[in-house]
Amino acid sequence: MRKDNNKNITWEIVASIVIPVYNEEKYIEKCILSILNQDFDKNKMEVIFIDGNSEDKTKNIILSYCKKFPFISVLDNPKRKIQFGSNIGIRASNGKYIIRMDAHSEYANDYVSKNIEYLEKTGADNVGGPMIAKGKTPVQKAIAAAYHSKFALGGGKFHDENYEGYADTVYLGAFKRETLFALNLYDENIQCTDDDDLNYRIIENGGNIYISPKIKSIYYPRSNYKNLFKQYFNYGLWKVAVIKKHKKPARISHLVPITFVLFLMIGFILSIFSKPFFYLFIFILSLYIILDLYFSFSNKYTHTFEDKLRLVLIHFILHVSYGTGFLTGIFKFLGYNSK
Repeated sequence: MRKDNNKNITWEIVASIVIPVYNEEKYIEKCILSILNQDFDKNKMEVIFIDGNSEDKTKNIILSYCKKFPFISVLDNPKRKIQFGSNIGIRASNGKYIIRMDAHSEYANDYVSKNIEYLEKTGADNVGGPMIAKGKTPVQKAIAAAYHSKFALGGGKFHDENYEGYADTVYLGAFKRETLFALNLYDENIQCTDDDDLNYRIIENGGNIYISPKIKSIYYPRSNYKNLFKQYFNYGLWKVAVIKKHKKPARISHLVPITFVLFLMIGFILSIFSKPFFYLFIFILSLYIILDLYFSFSNKYTHTFEDKLRLVLIHFILHVSYGTGFLTGIFKFLGYNSK
């Protein structure tokens, strides 16, 4: 039970919304407003922001809402990383269900209620909706279009806005409280792919994960090429740690980018010294460019010629950054054993 000192009443918390944040002043207010517009009973909901020592106005914006709405609070995350922030928020929560949200997203008015509905009616340990990416600037819009491209990200089920059913992961996720504590929350040794690791553990322990397109949200991806490269380099890097921890074979979607990066590196060097390798290198690279052009210009989420050209570059950035990160991770996590 939670007591509201202003109203001197008590209520049972059903939904605890946990949101780690860091330097999100461009997005945080719209995120908060979409939470305030939820159709779920606010007397049975708490919203916990965990701030990783933001250097902008993020925390001040949150605090201004804390003064108006007693079910909103903000905690500090001195270690900054998301997995620490998530665990701080979960440990401080009181809800029967824990719903992870992201400041880079906006949520349908029934987002909380739909998550709880599907947790209860499916019996799943983690439910969520598809990742529907949208952008505000031309570059961000083109990056968002890549999230809906099989050529870009391999076509995972949670990138399909119409898929409904069981899967190996969802965007963000809503959980039964007992599930998270039984699994000892997020692994704080895993960065960037901590949600992948958690979903692996759910399935390994006999649980299941469910996606419904009726659980709606909008995700705003990185808005420039540099940050996109950094993001997917880290995804590739830490994916290796998850694979090694769970002793799972890498999927084709993991291996294709690293194969492409090795081809670029080794093929370029060999082509300098061998004319046959030079022609082979040019031939394979030409095939890649043709595929890139085809998937970029046939992408239904881009409309202008400029956006389609941007998407050509974005596909290349995604493949090279993830592949380079994965290759780096093989060496970084040699002998790695996360507990």
